[in-house]
Amino acid sequence: MQITEQLRIEIQHNVATSLAEDVGTGDLTALLIPAATEARGRVVTREQAIVCGTAWFDATFAALDRTTTVLWHVHDGDVVEPGQALCDVVAGARTLLTAERTALNFLQLLSGTATVTRRYVEAVAGTAAKIVDTRKTLPGLRLAQKYAVATGGGVNHRIGLYDGILIKENHIIAAGGIAPVFDAARAIAPSNVFIEVEVERLDQLIEALEVGATMILLDNMDLDTMREAVRITAGRAELEASGGVNLEKVRAIAETGVDRISIGSLTKDVCALDLSLRHVEE
Repeated sequence: MQITEQLRIEIQHNVATSLAEDVGTGDLTALLIPAATEARGRVVTREQAIVCGTAWFDATFAALDRTTTVLWHVHDGDVVEPGQALCDVVAGARTLLTAERTALNFLQLLSGTATVTRRYVEAVAGTAAKIVDTRKTLPGLRLAQKYAVATGGGVNHRIGLYDGILIKENHIIAAGGIAPVFDAARAIAPSNVFIEVEVERLDQLIEALEVGATMILLDNMDLDTMREAVRITAGRAELEASGGVNLEKVRAIAETGVDRISIGSLTKDVCALDLSLRHVEE
């Protein structure tokens, strides 16, 4: 995912919301520092990772003081090693102290998401399977986390409920079956909106294929069943495996021949990158 105009707007919104949450009516502790004091900080990683979130970091400091200078030594998508400096920040001491936590929160969260995504991508390398995210994101950070997944080499699924139709078990039950709910979806879906059907059994897969589904999600199927689903489908639809995926299993899932593997934990179970911002001498 590129930094589109929509994402630029979202970054400003993310930063404004986060600073309002943290700073509130003002940083009382920063007031202990004389207003004219200048400072320099250096962000260092304590672990190997994929960098992501530099735009959010920059926007946090710019929101407080546009004269702040951030000198990046890396870019989003770069691999970094423990002890490596990511950037230097030159700012007023009050600005540096006030922005530090919010800026690091974005950088460590999004780098963590990009890093775990890259691990999954590397685990399935050499197969046809793509690693795909879900809507299981942190509230308010949907676009940010999907940007991080793309930075880590993954593929974005639908952004929300408005840009794709995923017909799940409860939709099928409520609508009276796969055929009627799929027909209803085709009747309302704009040309740029995909329709995907979730199935739990092979007979449901066959029914979905018969009604013309070209994207089918295989929900919590074991490896043998997934292999049979690939055989039955024979390229007539794109197959997505979902449910119970982890790093130990993902390679075997990819080798069944499915096209996509969606993983909620990419964005739901986030392990933030361990970063520090150290004050350094000029």
